[in-house]
Amino acid sequence: MAKLSESERDAALTALAGWTYDPDRVGIEKRLVFADFGEAFAFMTRVALEAEKADHHPDWSNVWNRVDILLNTHSEGGVTEKDIALAKRIDEISG
Repeated sequence: MAKLSESERDAALTALAGWTYDPDRVGIEKRLVFADFGEAFAFMTRVALEAEKADHHPDWSNVWNRVDILLNTHSEGGVTEKDIALAKRIDEISG
């Protein structure tokens, strides 16, 4: 899967609320905040199952009620349609 051009990536980001491009980490990222640790962990579990199905895994971290997610396709050196598709699914899961 080919890396998206800058214009393709920027166009895709306009349809993804709260996602931004981080040029230093060469990926798209989002911070989600939940009511508590249980909700954050439940969200991560649902995303993990979807990521496994897609064979595409996020770089992420969790501190109490916060989940920080970075998506990129390491093998392509940037953002691909796989990242955009997983970001859309993450947004669906987070409601």
